[in-house]
Amino acid sequence: MNFEIERKEKIEKIEEVLREYLPAQKGHQKVIMEAMEYSLMAGGKRIRPMLMWETFRMFGGETYVIRPFMAAIEMIHTYSLVHDDLPAMDDDDYRRGRKTTHIVYGEALGILAGDALLNYAFETAMKAFDMAPGKSVQIGKALKILAGKAGIFGMIGGQVVDVCSEGKRIGQDTLSFIYELKTGALIEASMMIGAVLADASDEEVKKVEEVASKVGLAFQIQDDILDVTSTDEILGKPVHSDEKNEKCTYVALYGLNKAEQEVEELTAQAMQILDETGRECSYLTWLLLELVHREK
Repeated sequence: MNFEIERKEKIEKIEEVLREYLPAQKGHQKVIMEAMEYSLMAGGKRIRPMLMWETFRMFGGETYVIRPFMAAIEMIHTYSLVHDDLPAMDDDDYRRGRKTTHIVYGEALGILAGDALLNYAFETAMKAFDMAPGKSVQIGKALKILAGKAGIFGMIGGQVVDVCSEGKRIGQDTLSFIYELKTGALIEASMMIGAVLADASDEEVKKVEEVASKVGLAFQIQDDILDVTSTDEILGKPVHSDEKNEKCTYVALYGLNKAEQEVEELTAQAMQILDETGRECSYLTWLLLELVHREK
């Protein structure tokens, strides 16, 4: 099957999973459920749940236990975008080609929608215990990874350093730290959780984390590149937003050519480590390469 066609089919299946786990829109607080759905179902490539699913399959996973975690990782990613778009953060009016959550629902509900998605992500992931009580140890490990990679030693930690670095001249070490946590952490969580729930060994999980770390860094550098080379229409969000927010990027630090070279080197290293697992993963390999060479 053509991988591009296969990806579209997989995205449709992931969308079904997301809708399955969204809360019913009822009760006095149903507006928050509406805002959650508006944010979560705004489209996108569904990279993180797809990486989780494909890594799970690569290590022989066959049960439905992965589904609540697929929904949970996308909820966490979406909440981070909702909060990133807020006036106090990046102050963006459009995301994925349509108005951002706070523009549609107001700033207060934009904040609460993000909060709700984060909390509901863990409510959703814990449904795995009822689905597969015999895999409680693996589910517990997966929850620990999810919490750690999303928190102050993961994505939030990277966001904190990113915000505190605005308008300042920072070096490569700090910039890499920001990218590895802010972007790489959830990609690492996605692939690690897929491996853990498929009973991969500790050594295999470590290799998967290394692959995801390098891909995550390459992914974010590519984002920097697109911010200066793409258009609002192609990207689905405003370009030159990094410059507007006085953020240091790989392109600003080293120039476009060096940034593109770094993407290629990191990608090659990631592919080598993935090959060392000895697992059949042709679609996953294609997907990772597509992520770092994307145009939007």
